[in-house]
Amino acid sequence: MTQRLFIYNTLTRTKEEFKAIDAPHVGMYVCGPTVYSDVHLGNCRTYISFDLIFRYLTHLGYKVRYVRNITDAGHLEDDSDTGEDKISKKAKLAKVEPMEIAQTYTVGFHDVLRIFNTLPPSIEPTATGHIIEQIEMVKEIMANGYAYEVDGTVYFDVEKYNQSFNYGVLSGRNLDDLLTNTRALGGQDEKHGRLDFALWIKAKPEHLMKWPSPWGVGFPGWHLECSAMSHKYLGNQFDIHGGGLDLVPTHHTNEIAQNEACFHKTPAHYWVHTNMLTVNGQKMSKSLGNSFLPHELFTGDNHILNKGYSPMTVRFFMLQAHYRSTLDFGNEAMEASEKGFKRLMNAVTLLDSLKASATTDVDIAPLRQRCYDALNDDFNSPVLIAELFEASRIINSVHDGKMAIDEENLAELKSVIEDFVTNILGLKNEQAAVDELPQVLEFMVNLRSEAKANRDYATSDKIRDGLQKIGIQLKDSKEGTTWSKI
Repeated sequence: MTQRLFIYNTLTRTKEEFKAIDAPHVGMYVCGPTVYSDVHLGNCRTYISFDLIFRYLTHLGYKVRYVRNITDAGHLEDDSDTGEDKISKKAKLAKVEPMEIAQTYTVGFHDVLRIFNTLPPSIEPTATGHIIEQIEMVKEIMANGYAYEVDGTVYFDVEKYNQSFNYGVLSGRNLDDLLTNTRALGGQDEKHGRLDFALWIKAKPEHLMKWPSPWGVGFPGWHLECSAMSHKYLGNQFDIHGGGLDLVPTHHTNEIAQNEACFHKTPAHYWVHTNMLTVNGQKMSKSLGNSFLPHELFTGDNHILNKGYSPMTVRFFMLQAHYRSTLDFGNEAMEASEKGFKRLMNAVTLLDSLKASATTDVDIAPLRQRCYDALNDDFNSPVLIAELFEASRIINSVHDGKMAIDEENLAELKSVIEDFVTNILGLKNEQAAVDELPQVLEFMVNLRSEAKANRDYATSDKIRDGLQKIGIQLKDSKEGTTWSKI
């Protein structure tokens, strides 16, 4: 942890040197998905960005507790305090239990992130698993005088809170501006102020997901869930809170308000936000008809791009843009990323074949430090990738005999590639895995043949059945054993 890391903090609008509250321990909370539909590319960009941050902090020697929640209740339509629960609405349409919807899309979310080679968080709590903590938090906020009940619904009193704290501290807007620009919403008449938001919502008889509380049967507000779960697993104050930039004006602003009203402390020291996606310069959205899902990006089954792109190409494309900049999908940009990714992976593949010389034309130590310098400047992955292309140039030059490298620098070059390409950027050579498959299967077929020759039918059957479970079918004939994908 000798590196000096600087992070852009949305709270202060400046880059600040990262100083962990309780080094080497780091607490990081990232708002997870509401599991009522397939995870979209904007979500993926956020979680790939925080995967990079998680990986780099771990590489620096920090012991990171990464908490990313699953919202499986309480998130209403239009992100408001009224309307139908997004998961319940989907469940009614499909005529299934709400938890079936939540489970289906949680599994799908995990599958997509696994394809993108993101590491799982340390803890992945669900909103429904923390109803008690949320109720206790509402009780404490009420006891502190910052919330009130109206007919079974508990509202947060923003204007009263703002007398002691700054409600617009994260968004940079003052209360008068926020009040002026707030439109009237349903349930407005029972609120004390136009900006007040629900901590606990009284459930209508037809509402599917509801729990008993001191204020009657109801369910938690969307913002409350993250406050309760981040506090339970990371304490009154933790190091990093993250999410998409769209969460700043309301969700994260309300989280800060809830935590300060309850625990008298701002929850996180550093607030980190990823920017939005665009398609050919336009914001990606369903209403504009220019959005597509991860699997549609992989297969090319969309009307925006000319073809599909592999998961690692997409991850590389996302990391080529800084997490705080907009990321624009387009044919030219994707094709350029595909070429760049292949060029980098080709160099990585050549690395093992390089031979050390008695002399060297390169010193790899400055290259390593430049890689660190890039990431220490607010996780600047585009600059890091540019440095890795320099590493790629060195690999190709040594391979072609145009440059010499001694044993010490060759070992350091291999270490740089492993650290920054594999472990921190999380990139892997997809083609290598495909190319190696026939060799691996040939080895397994030969093992099975040997087992059968030794009359070890238990091992023979175990190999056959195991391969079948992962989609490979073996077929025995007089000519020998062949394999095919199921």
